[in-house]
Amino acid sequence: MSDYLDGRHVLLTGVTGFLGQATLEKLLSAYPTTRISVLIRPKGSQPAASRLPGLLRKDVFKNWRERVGDEVVEQTVAERVTVVEGDLGNDRLPQLPDDLDVVVHSASIVSFDPPIDEAFRINVIGVTRLYDAIKASGGDPHVVHISTAYVAGVRKGIVHEAPLIHDVDWRAEAAAAAAARAEVETQSRRPEILRKAMDAARAEHGKAGPQAVVQAAEPSRREWVHDRLVDYGRVRAQSLGWPDVYTLTKALGERAAEELWGEAGHRLSILRPAIVESSLAHPYPGWIDGFKMADPLILAYGRGILPEFPGLPDSVLDLIPVDLVVNATLAAAADPPEPSQPQYFHVSSGARNPLPFRAMYEHVYEYFRRHPMPDSERGHVQVPAWRFPGSTQVLRMLRTGEKAVEYADKALLHIPASDRTRKLQSDVHRRQQELEVLRKYADLYQAYTQAEVIYDDRRTLALHRSLPPDRQTEHGFDSAVIDWKHYLQEVHYPSVTELMRSFSGRPRAKGRTDRALPQSTDAAAVFDLEGTVVASNTIEQYLWTRLASVPRSQWPREFSDLLRNLPRYLRAERRDRGDFIRTFMRRYEGVDEAELRRLVEESIGDALLQRAMPEAIRRIRAHRAAGHRTVLITGTIDILVEPIAPLFDEVVAGRMHSRDGVWTGYLDRPPLVDEARAAWLKGYAETAGIDLAQSYAYGDSHSDRAWLELVGHPQAVNPDAALYRHAKRKRWQIHSWGTHTRGRLAALSGVVTMPASGPGGTSSLLEVPR
Repeated sequence: MSDYLDGRHVLLTGVTGFLGQATLEKLLSAYPTTRISVLIRPKGSQPAASRLPGLLRKDVFKNWRERVGDEVVEQTVAERVTVVEGDLGNDRLPQLPDDLDVVVHSASIVSFDPPIDEAFRINVIGVTRLYDAIKASGGDPHVVHISTAYVAGVRKGIVHEAPLIHDVDWRAEAAAAAAARAEVETQSRRPEILRKAMDAARAEHGKAGPQAVVQAAEPSRREWVHDRLVDYGRVRAQSLGWPDVYTLTKALGERAAEELWGEAGHRLSILRPAIVESSLAHPYPGWIDGFKMADPLILAYGRGILPEFPGLPDSVLDLIPVDLVVNATLAAAADPPEPSQPQYFHVSSGARNPLPFRAMYEHVYEYFRRHPMPDSERGHVQVPAWRFPGSTQVLRMLRTGEKAVEYADKALLHIPASDRTRKLQSDVHRRQQELEVLRKYADLYQAYTQAEVIYDDRRTLALHRSLPPDRQTEHGFDSAVIDWKHYLQEVHYPSVTELMRSFSGRPRAKGRTDRALPQSTDAAAVFDLEGTVVASNTIEQYLWTRLASVPRSQWPREFSDLLRNLPRYLRAERRDRGDFIRTFMRRYEGVDEAELRRLVEESIGDALLQRAMPEAIRRIRAHRAAGHRTVLITGTIDILVEPIAPLFDEVVAGRMHSRDGVWTGYLDRPPLVDEARAAWLKGYAETAGIDLAQSYAYGDSHSDRAWLELVGHPQAVNPDAALYRHAKRKRWQIHSWGTHTRGRLAALSGVVTMPASGPGGTSSLLEVPR
């Protein structure tokens, strides 16, 4: 066996995956005369051959590179490795060499819950295409087919290293899975499904404009298709005796391999690894590429978001380090069976060195108590103590929590925006994410953490013992050598938490506005006015103008009329921001424009300036200092905006229609809100030479979403509940700018002078470099 692979030609599939990388590294570093072909699919416009250099720079090859040097690595790869371009997921067969001695097939979709058609396309149909390609090449290699121990399905007791016993027709199931997508796509276009998607989109995004509704409804339909196909796979698998579509398709992939190769006069070995995790020793202790099956549970527990879990404390969590799987794979490759007599190997630990789920929990609890995860807000995370109350109670607690969060989320959308509201929303958002994680992991992993099954590995142990004694240390795979406490606490947990610690320890963004802005002459900073630059709104501005123009004796009547109509205005605001502006501006009917302009110059302008938020003024000045073009877009009437206009290079405001100098109560043009504002901004960027990807936009309302999303740096300022939720989902920067100024902005005073509240007087209210 030790010499069998010398000079042989080995094809590896799935070489960019976790197990494939480790297998390639082992062949290159420990089998110096073996020739290797790697099947790699092109990625976008990148051909397969150009992906190999990037693959060889990954950490798995680091020790080998350091040991032999880059020059030797490049020479070795050039002499021994050939890239075969191909994708087993499509209909075009790859052209394989005709002199292959061994094929190690590890290409697979590894998600537990992919859509049913994708799972079958890769894990079942991909298997058939591999054998079609081998047959087309004219070769007769020994195939080592990498499966999983969990193809045994939902059962109890000992599972032997033998063919699976079931009567599921893999061809019929594959055909049904392929047809499922077309069926579900058709269903998704039925009126009842589309109407539900439109209603949900309108309820959440209606204020952002009709296109926002459309843009939300179509992704909602696609999400429905995806979720439906995932559900197809999960339920079909469970109805046939497997926990999920991954294990179902791996089992049917085995059956296809048996029929098409192992029972057709060829040599076939099937390896069934258990849960493959970081390396025990090679290429170095703890090497891992991405997060594997158990790792999300470990990380979620370390972050404190798994208060309990529906696992059985005495069930066996069957983990196996990746380097032991690689060694077993190559040992099996070097020990081909007789033609038409497939052999099976369980590469697992449960029979020889069992790790109960309770023991795994105790190790992870002890590890995180000694090495807690950092939390920028709470110092360090205190991990919970599990009591294993049983899956029924855990799932009941989960359902209760989900309902409570759903009610709280809906209620907060109807509460006026404030710092306290946003703090509550942030808490609800975080709890919602935690419950989503718990629900996902409970659904995915419950079957694995409640498994009452042991995978017999006597054939695998015999294969290990057949290795020459001098090769067993470096090339062996006896799971009894694993010291679980050392491996988990000193090797595996530090490896999987390293990246998460680096992110968790970073301070979270607090909406700071004092960071230096990049210099640019083709960037813009676009601001909304109300709630963003000034702490006022359309109703308050109306009251300024109205109360300044009528005797005090009429004030009660004005307030009474405003309160009586307030429900009508609120309904219009909920429907559409443009409807609200049109409806409310009717109150300006009969206003003398010249008289209003005089009032603005004498007193109302000061009221607006006194409500300017210092953070907003500083931010505008910072953008100007960086060379950015400052733009104000508002539905406020242009005359009312004039006092603050010197802050900006461009001001776009509302305008009232007038007849003989008297306002009619109608707008002169449609209000520039939501998508209309976005359309204006696109046109402005084209004519003014503005790069929107480099630009900034500041808004406070969910109706601002359409134009905020146009720029590369959207900023939510004191956002309402709906915008806050959207900004959190999109990871936008969120600012909580302070109370409005109560006096003249002396700290910002300077070169631009505005008229004071008394006739003939001036005061230096705003210093804005022009």
